[in-house]
Amino acid sequence: MSPAGAGSLGRPGEEGASPGAGPPVFPFSAVVGHDEVKLALLLAAIDPAIGGVLLRGQKGSAKTTLARGLASLLPGQAPFVELPVGASEDRVVGSLDLAAALTGGGVRFQPGLLAAAHGGVLYVDEVNLLPDHLVDVLLDVAASGVNRVEREGVSHSHQSRFVLVGSMNPEEGELRPQLLDRFGLAVEVAASQDPAERAAAVRRRLEFDRSPREFSARWEGADRDLAGRLAEAAGRVGPRPGGPAMGEALMEAVCSLCADLGAEGLRADLVICRAASALAAWEGRGEAGPSDVRRVAGMALAHRRRRSPFEEPGIDAGELESALEKALGPGEAGQGEDGPGEEGPGEAGSRAGSGPDERGEDARPQGPAPGEGGRADSAGSGGPATPGPGVGGAGSRPPAAPGEPVVLGPRDLGPRRGRLTGPPGGPPPVAGRRAGRAEGVRRGRTVGSREPQGPLGSVALAATVKAAAGRWAATGGAAGELDVGPGDLREAVREENQAVLVVLAVDASGSMGAPRRMEAAKGAVLSLLLDAYQRRDRIALVTFGGEGARLALRPTASVEVARARLASLPTGGRTPLAEGITTALRVAEAGRPAGYRPLLVLVSDGRATEGRRPGQDPLRAALEAAGQVRRQGMPALVVDAEEGFGGLGLGQAVADAMGAAHVALDRLTAGGLAGAVRQAQGRARGGARP
Repeated sequence: MSPAGAGSLGRPGEEGASPGAGPPVFPFSAVVGHDEVKLALLLAAIDPAIGGVLLRGQKGSAKTTLARGLASLLPGQAPFVELPVGASEDRVVGSLDLAAALTGGGVRFQPGLLAAAHGGVLYVDEVNLLPDHLVDVLLDVAASGVNRVEREGVSHSHQSRFVLVGSMNPEEGELRPQLLDRFGLAVEVAASQDPAERAAAVRRRLEFDRSPREFSARWEGADRDLAGRLAEAAGRVGPRPGGPAMGEALMEAVCSLCADLGAEGLRADLVICRAASALAAWEGRGEAGPSDVRRVAGMALAHRRRRSPFEEPGIDAGELESALEKALGPGEAGQGEDGPGEEGPGEAGSRAGSGPDERGEDARPQGPAPGEGGRADSAGSGGPATPGPGVGGAGSRPPAAPGEPVVLGPRDLGPRRGRLTGPPGGPPPVAGRRAGRAEGVRRGRTVGSREPQGPLGSVALAATVKAAAGRWAATGGAAGELDVGPGDLREAVREENQAVLVVLAVDASGSMGAPRRMEAAKGAVLSLLLDAYQRRDRIALVTFGGEGARLALRPTASVEVARARLASLPTGGRTPLAEGITTALRVAEAGRPAGYRPLLVLVSDGRATEGRRPGQDPLRAALEAAGQVRRQGMPALVVDAEEGFGGLGLGQAVADAMGAAHVALDRLTAGGLAGAVRQAQGRARGGARP
């Protein structure tokens, strides 16, 4: 069985590796519920060509427990490798063996986590927070089974076949659609709301905590049967003779289904065919049938449906059933999810009474208590559950009330690992629609090397060794063994996507056109999030009206959070424009320490009707607040919402005081507002192409 240690991060026998013995792992067969998740994991283990499994959903819902338990079912004491979000590219793919190079051992390859995961499970928690280039690498290797490294004078390839399991909380931001599409199967994970099932989960977790080895021994038979069945099914898939076939008519029906539901490309078609064949192999049948397609279609299609932020994630069950009926014909009457006379992967532990009799409970595979899929089970030996990672600034707190001081810090911008930082003493990062790229950062993809400029940052190993070797060779080796001097040191030049924080401040007073302004603002936020979650940007919304200003949407990259927070935004009352500008400035300034380039966007006609203190002229107060934006060097845009003829031009006056660009739209719409913001982002980053 694989260990439960938190640091399962190396080659077998090394620190953090998955040795053959260790603290017991919570048995896969003992996990309560989650039948669809188990099905997806087992199918991916039967046929890795499916492309991995993405577990989307709540923290603390047994995602890590299930992934770790799956590794214990694989043959040959399979490793379980957990990839941390902060892992470098060198640590993941492998790099030059510096010790060998410096001691005259020549150029050797130092294996990374992809080598450690060979034959087992590679688990990436919070995969949506992993740098995009690392996600690309993981998916490429998971699909090909080979890790090819061409870098730092190293040319090496090695086998790396593993079951890729990624987990994410959608509230923390989405994967780019291109990456999301490359996960074979995706399953929503949520803790059960059935009190009896929750009680069973809690009971089992507590029993495991009290006596892990005794508890695991009770479920050993169920896991052993499950492992044997898994190995038998895996041996029957693929190009081998005797593997489950799929008839031409059924294959055409699958393609018709995917086309009908608007799946782009052919990945959905291929995944459904492979998963249906794997399911047939699991159940010992020689040919995949319509019932197999029905059971895997949702997992292969749900994450490939969303086209824009305005669409709900996932796939409507009625729409899916209608498309299935159209492509495959009516389902068999009375057929359950697992089919008549067949048991699904989620019930494998109960075969022939293999699961322990637990106070008369059904012995089918059950699960840990809510929470043990979080950090507790990753910490090893079934220790006390600890809260999983929160949402941080991505919507974890309610909107600030009008007049309530808004104090934000780096946590409020979300857990952005490897955040962007500029060179010491240099200018802040530059904003842009696509967020541009920055060199000189301490994280990200290595794009070159250079002599240190100031304090040495990240060492470029190969370049350093080459410089030392060149100096040594120039002396004919007279200096003895190769040594590295201060003049040989080279630092890595890294490149990382820059991220932008856009803060929209919208007039929500009772003036004419307020409802239209709010609808345009909500639509623009969701439209901008289409770019934001792709580039780790953040969008925030401040509304002002009535008694003051409020932070309606904390900085987030999540469409789900934005949709929930913006469902109902009140309008009415006076126009405290100065308070709105000040609050928006405070939110935008919080982005700078966290590595974001802020952009303040004010949507107003400039007609202030309330000052910041009694008796103060409202317009003067607004212009003073706008001047503070200019003095702090905040990039800004004023979208003039003034309507009708004979306007007062106050929007232009506020923009001039703010040092901001001014845009007057003929009619304020979501598309027009979003377009104006994108143009401002392009200008803010120095005119680079959006």
